[in-house]
Amino acid sequence: MNRNSLAATELNFKAEILDSGKVALVDFWAPWCGPCKMLGPVIEELAGDYAGTAVIAKLNVDENPKIAAQYGIRSIPSLLLFKNGEVVDQLVGAVPKNTIASKLDEYIGSF
Repeated sequence: MNRNSLAATELNFKAEILDSGKVALVDFWAPWCGPCKMLGPVIEELAGDYAGTAVIAKLNVDENPKIAAQYGIRSIPSLLLFKNGEVVDQLVGAVPKNTIASKLDEYIGSF
Protein backbone atom coordinates (compact mmCIF):
# COMPACT_ATOMS: atom_id res chain seq x y z
CA MET A 1 0.00 0.00 0.00
CA ASN A 2 1.31 3.45 -0.87
CA ARG A 3 1.91 5.89 1.92
CA ASN A 4 0.60 9.22 0.70
CA SER A 5 -0.96 10.10 4.05
CA LEU A 6 0.87 11.62 6.98
CA ALA A 7 1.37 9.45 10.07
CA ALA A 8 0.04 11.76 12.78
CA THR A 9 1.40 11.28 16.30
CA GLU A 10 1.24 13.02 19.65
CA LEU A 11 4.62 14.57 18.79
CA ASN A 12 3.70 16.08 15.39
CA PHE A 13 -0.07 16.66 15.74
CA LYS A 14 0.09 20.35 16.62
CA ALA A 15 2.62 21.27 13.93
CA GLU A 16 1.31 19.05 11.12
CA ILE A 17 -2.45 19.28 11.73
CA LEU A 18 -3.41 22.24 13.93
CA ASP A 19 -0.78 24.71 12.67
CA SER A 20 -0.61 23.49 9.06
CA GLY A 21 -2.53 26.41 7.57
CA LYS A 22 -4.52 23.92 5.49
CA VAL A 23 -7.72 21.96 5.90
CA ALA A 24 -6.75 18.66 7.54
CA LEU A 25 -8.51 15.31 7.59
CA VAL A 26 -7.41 12.93 10.34
CA ASP A 27 -8.41 9.26 10.26
CA PHE A 28 -8.44 7.88 13.82
CA TRP A 29 -7.87 4.14 13.38
CA ALA A 30 -6.31 0.97 14.85
CA PRO A 31 -4.69 -2.04 13.14
CA TRP A 32 -7.21 -4.50 14.65
CA CYS A 33 -10.25 -2.58 13.37
CA GLY A 34 -11.91 -4.21 10.33
CA PRO A 35 -13.74 -1.10 9.04
CA CYS A 36 -10.48 0.87 9.51
CA LYS A 37 -8.71 -1.59 7.20
CA MET A 38 -11.46 -1.11 4.60
CA LEU A 39 -11.12 2.67 4.83
CA GLY A 40 -7.30 2.68 4.68
CA PRO A 41 -6.95 2.52 0.87
CA VAL A 42 -9.59 5.27 0.50
CA ILE A 43 -7.60 7.54 2.84
CA GLU A 44 -4.43 6.86 0.82
CA GLU A 45 -6.23 7.70 -2.44
CA LEU A 46 -7.54 10.93 -0.94
CA ALA A 47 -4.04 11.81 0.27
CA GLY A 48 -2.82 11.52 -3.31
CA ASP A 49 -5.82 13.41 -4.70
CA TYR A 50 -5.43 16.30 -2.23
CA ALA A 51 -1.62 16.46 -2.08
CA GLY A 52 -0.61 20.09 -1.65
CA THR A 53 -4.21 21.17 -1.06
CA ALA A 54 -5.10 19.52 2.26
CA VAL A 55 -3.35 17.50 4.94
CA ILE A 56 -4.57 13.90 5.00
CA ALA A 57 -3.36 12.00 8.06
CA LYS A 58 -3.87 8.76 9.92
CA LEU A 59 -3.57 8.58 13.71
CA ASN A 60 -3.26 5.16 15.37
CA VAL A 61 -5.39 5.45 18.53
CA ASP A 62 -3.51 2.61 20.28
CA GLU A 63 -0.17 4.40 19.86
CA ASN A 64 -1.53 7.92 20.48
CA PRO A 65 -4.25 7.62 23.14
CA LYS A 66 -3.89 11.20 24.45
CA ILE A 67 -4.89 12.77 21.14
CA ALA A 68 -7.78 10.31 20.71
CA ALA A 69 -9.01 11.12 24.23
CA GLN A 70 -8.57 14.85 23.69
CA TYR A 71 -10.99 14.71 20.76
CA GLY A 72 -13.44 12.29 22.41
CA ILE A 73 -12.87 9.45 19.95
CA ARG A 74 -15.05 6.56 21.14
CA SER A 75 -15.66 4.77 17.87
CA ILE A 76 -13.26 4.02 15.03
CA PRO A 77 -12.80 4.73 12.27
CA SER A 78 -13.56 8.37 13.03
CA LEU A 79 -12.60 11.10 10.60
CA LEU A 80 -12.16 14.61 11.97
CA LEU A 81 -11.87 17.63 9.69
CA PHE A 82 -9.81 20.53 11.01
CA LYS A 83 -9.75 24.08 9.72
CA ASN A 84 -7.67 26.81 11.36
CA GLY A 85 -6.77 24.36 14.13
CA GLU A 86 -10.39 23.64 15.07
CA VAL A 87 -12.59 20.61 14.44
CA VAL A 88 -15.22 21.65 11.89
CA ASP A 89 -16.76 18.29 11.02
CA GLN A 90 -16.70 14.59 11.88
CA LEU A 91 -17.56 11.39 10.02
CA VAL A 92 -17.79 8.02 11.77
CA GLY A 93 -17.47 4.60 10.16
CA ALA A 94 -16.28 3.35 6.78
CA VAL A 95 -17.59 6.31 4.78
CA PRO A 96 -17.50 6.29 0.95
CA LYS A 97 -14.71 8.23 -0.77
CA ASN A 98 -17.09 10.65 -2.49
CA THR A 99 -18.66 11.62 0.86
CA ILE A 100 -15.25 12.39 2.36
CA ALA A 101 -14.13 14.26 -0.77
CA SER A 102 -17.24 16.43 -0.78
CA LYS A 103 -16.62 17.38 2.87
CA LEU A 104 -13.01 18.24 2.06
CA ASP A 105 -14.09 20.31 -0.94
CA GLU A 106 -16.66 22.13 1.18
CA TYR A 107 -14.09 23.27 3.74
CA ILE A 108 -11.28 23.91 1.25
CA GLY A 109 -13.65 26.08 -0.76
CA SER A 110 -14.59 28.12 2.30
CA PHE A 111 -11.01 28.76 3.37
